Amino acid sequence: MNPDLQKTVLILGANSDVAKQCIKQYTAKGFAVIAASRDTKSLDEFVQINNLESKVTVLYFDAVDFDSHQKFYDELTVKPDIVVYAAGFLVDNEKALRDFKGTRQMMMVNYMGAVSILNIIAIDENNKKLERIIGLSSLSGVRGRKSNFVYGSTKAAFTQYLAGLRQELASRNIKVNALVIGYIRTKINEGLQLNESLIMEPDYVAKHIVDAGNSFTIVPNFKWKIIYLILKVLPESLVAKLP
Repeated sequence: MNPDLQKTVLILGANSDVAKQCIKQYTAKGFAVIAASRDTKSLDEFVQINNLESKVTVLYFDAVDFDSHQKFYDELTVKPDIVVYAAGFLVDNEKALRDFKGTRQMMMVNYMGAVSILNIIAIDENNKKLERIIGLSSLSGVRGRKSNFVYGSTKAAFTQYLAGLRQELASRNIKVNALVIGYIRTKINEGLQLNESLIMEPDYVAKHIVDAGNSFTIVPNFKWKIIYLILKVLPESLVAKLP
């Protein structure tokens, strides 16, 4: 492929299981990928094992080091056509209630870091190539529930930010998508007691990211679509009875 015609995807938080599957699928479709994460060693190993050295550039990116974000973006030798914000952090709700450090970290990774870097990317009108921004949100952010409302609140805020960003960028024909995701078989969910029939594989979720269309909200898996729709319309009195 002509390097001048090849599209570039920037994946922020690229060390997650879903993000790594995105790397595989984007490169298989001919994209160049900039994979950015704090754990560059793990990403380098992943790239080498999968023989993707010629297609993937690994960079250091810290979602919570807000002051570094402008420099990180300015130093990209190629500005992205597509941006995927996949960084995430989860602390058990009971722990989050009693230890604000975990709550603060979720706020910074899941919401504040996203807003910081995506604002920088969005306002760069010199990047005429930018065509899409995709954020990984969660079903936990659809309605406040007592089992996960602290984490859910960070994802709810992120979804609302993406909704407004979509409107902001519409005049430039830049699409914004929110992946509203349920349970995935990933590191972040290890040790949790989850309904096995509802667990999605990372490659399945990644396919919905790579093939994202025009809809703002993308909910992979028909079971989760049903759950999403129910949560949206369920009366508060019944939401309060959910775990």
